[in-house]
Amino acid sequence: MAETKDNRFLFEEMPVPEALTRLAVPTVIGQLILLFYNLADTFFIGRTGNPYMIAAASLILPLYSICIAIANLFGVGGGSLISRLMGQKRGEEAARVCSFSFYGAIITALAFSAAVYLSMRPLLYFLGASGKTYEFAREYTLYTTVIGAVPAVLTIAMANLFRSVGLARKAAIGSSTGCLLNVALDPLFMFVILPKGMEIQGAAAATMLSNVVSMLYFIFQLAKLKGTTVLSVNIKECLPGKDSVAAVFAVGIPSALTMFLYEATNIVIDKLASTHGDIPVAAIGIVLKAERIPLNIGVGICQAMMPLVAYNYTSGNHVRMRSVMKTARTAGIVISIACIVMYELLAGGIMRIFINDPQTVALGIHYMRARCLASVVMFMCFNYVFFFEAVGKGSISFTLAVIRQLVFNIPILLLMNSVSGMNGIIWTQFIADGCTALVSFIIYRKTAANIIK
Repeated sequence: MAETKDNRFLFEEMPVPEALTRLAVPTVIGQLILLFYNLADTFFIGRTGNPYMIAAASLILPLYSICIAIANLFGVGGGSLISRLMGQKRGEEAARVCSFSFYGAIITALAFSAAVYLSMRPLLYFLGASGKTYEFAREYTLYTTVIGAVPAVLTIAMANLFRSVGLARKAAIGSSTGCLLNVALDPLFMFVILPKGMEIQGAAAATMLSNVVSMLYFIFQLAKLKGTTVLSVNIKECLPGKDSVAAVFAVGIPSALTMFLYEATNIVIDKLASTHGDIPVAAIGIVLKAERIPLNIGVGICQAMMPLVAYNYTSGNHVRMRSVMKTARTAGIVISIACIVMYELLAGGIMRIFINDPQTVALGIHYMRARCLASVVMFMCFNYVFFFEAVGKGSISFTLAVIRQLVFNIPILLLMNSVSGMNGIIWTQFIADGCTALVSFIIYRKTAANIIK
């Protein structure tokens, strides 16, 4: 299919399973490559054998998460609105929203970069740096979050904007190119180009340069696609109507805050696990990374679902919209069940990829087989959150995120830890997401009657 200005055939006429597959396959592949990149980056820094470098790279993760939150603010908020405006046949306003999101992401990233640079020392010590880790953390932050904030934010934001008009393949290529390049540059910079002792700088420089390449790819594609889609970066037309600006933030701000809630839950897990000894911490750390396959696939399916739902919601084709939801939900559940089977059968082999210590492997097998059972209900939670973001109901999606993390996850973590220790921590995800999925379904059923004809 030729790429037209609004990809109308994809959104309006292509059979739903085919349309969803067209968007989901590249998006899911991109998510899996991102997962591979995250695991590889951890692996290469771990090869230094320097615990202070490893600690430094870990403690600045909240700063990098803020970059993702900024990207979601404009990428998810702007992308959702662009798809809805396309459904209303308001292409000119969609182009203005795209320009606003593009320059808004740049300006906000620059402001964040400057704030981090000016408050570097107190900020890093607040995050947990010590005299032995501060310099490593400073170098890593300088490259990835100060110099590299704009490319990191813009790459993620533009991937969302590209998906909003049906260009999922280009979005996946842009994101995946940076991830794969980073995996290649990490060992080159860390162990070949830079001298021993500067591995953390090498890893940080590789991350920054990889994001720059991805950013340049998206800018090149924008220039190449000029006039064929509603994607625009015309600075003279970067001020959409007040209602559109409010709509971007109505979805973008909750999406950004959801990222902070997710990080808060991970911090609680780390803190609670640390009270049970080093080996459980090592085991749960590996499991939390290895278990992300169904999570990343689920996010990819929901990201692919989002523009189709948004477009058909505002165009009034609610039958097609519900079909998209049903198809995405079915695909996510089937894949989640397949992942559960995989983890149950291959838990030992997966653990041994990362570590050979028998005690750590044994604990990891137990943890993985319990936590993987949450895959289905976890996907259901994502499915409802992305639906409400797609139809512009950011306040509801944020409410669901608050319910998931602050009402269920963190309180149940604290309770289960006090009652059953590490076993309680491990089973919390299944219990909390089960409760959240049920509440999300109830809210969806009650709300859908008012927003879906």
